[in-house]
Amino acid sequence: MNYVPNTVDQQEQILTRIGVGSLEELFADIPESVRRQAQLKIREGLSELELVKYMGRLAAENKTVEEYTSYLGAGAYEHFIPSYVDQLLLRSEFYTAYTPYQPEISQGTLQAIYEFQTLVCELTGMDGANASMYDGASALAEAALMSCDATRRKKVLVPQTIHPEYREVLRTYLLPRGVEILEIPYQEGAVDSEALEKALNTEVAAVLIQSPNFFGMIEKAEEIGQMAHAKGGLLVMAVNPVSLGLLKSPGELGADIVVGEGQPFGNPLNFGGPYLGFLACREKYVRRMPGRIVGATKDKNGKKGYVLTLQAREQHIRREKAASNICSNEALCALAFTIHLSGLGKRGLKEMARLNLQKAHYGAEEIGKLPGMSLAFQGPFFHEFVIKTEVSPRKINEALLSHKIIGGLELSRFYPELDQHLLFCVTETKTKEDIDRLVAGMGEIK
Repeated sequence: MNYVPNTVDQQEQILTRIGVGSLEELFADIPESVRRQAQLKIREGLSELELVKYMGRLAAENKTVEEYTSYLGAGAYEHFIPSYVDQLLLRSEFYTAYTPYQPEISQGTLQAIYEFQTLVCELTGMDGANASMYDGASALAEAALMSCDATRRKKVLVPQTIHPEYREVLRTYLLPRGVEILEIPYQEGAVDSEALEKALNTEVAAVLIQSPNFFGMIEKAEEIGQMAHAKGGLLVMAVNPVSLGLLKSPGELGADIVVGEGQPFGNPLNFGGPYLGFLACREKYVRRMPGRIVGATKDKNGKKGYVLTLQAREQHIRREKAASNICSNEALCALAFTIHLSGLGKRGLKEMARLNLQKAHYGAEEIGKLPGMSLAFQGPFFHEFVIKTEVSPRKINEALLSHKIIGGLELSRFYPELDQHLLFCVTETKTKEDIDRLVAGMGEIK
């Protein structure tokens, strides 16, 4: 029991207080057959110096984007994070803060969340946003449930161009709630409009789309929204926030609910998390949003203050009335998003988006010139694109790794029909020399 944080005397006091003679007696209800018989192989304790060196050796086994040039995207994106982001996050009042239940002592945290909500509204063109969600996938699932609640319908249309893992989360959330999910095929890397129109009827609560979609393509959101609204359904859009520096806002395109993954602003790759999601909607649906909404008000002395305005979660209201059980708001990740985007400003965001667009198109054009390789889909794309190749995608990626380059995502993992396709992502972190080195490396593979 060397790793139990109670002393022997404390353990005896606890056992005496609860009327149990020994630890064995305390666990008597656990059958012997399921107990671990062997001792845990836990090494002796280390000094601080030894521990730092040991953890350094473990960390060195990871391959990071500091050492390798990465062209992986698919929902987790490498962007440059200015030093001011982490410097401000280091303030202890931010990184030690918990859920702001008491507004009178949580004004800083509440204001930070309020500013995050404001930025999300400005980005998306929506009227209201809540405190941050767990991630983009769960935010999309919550939006789908919102649309079912708002329309009193139990069917959603989900294009196959939505991130495959987002679709898995949708199934996890919606099917137990009795919501029918109908997948819509794609054509040329975008939603098949004819198949979508054929599937739309007055039983559909919402059409869900992602734009830029999983393949990086820009969907015809305005046209899809008009089709959904004609049948009394809603348009739910999942977006990449960086792309909104150039593209029309979802609000301008007719979206009713907008979600997305906030990781591209201020949050490093972190080997897959933690991340944060965002959710915004038109005013008429605000009271159906899950989680919390921070609002601005005035105190009795007329000074501006911040409070939790709406809390439609089961810890605060009756379970059957709750929109969802969201227990956290990813506030520190949301603060990183807020600091980074505030520092960029409108011009900075536009320039960041422009760099992503131009560099990705340069990379796609150069790779497309290589023998046996071509751009798989024709149409507008942002910073991701699909390459069709006559060479095995696995062989390409293994060869690139030898040059310390992490290649594209093998799409056969999610789309068996795309077994000779790779999804590449190019962001502002890549120089022309980086992209040329990728192209040269791919050109050597036979």
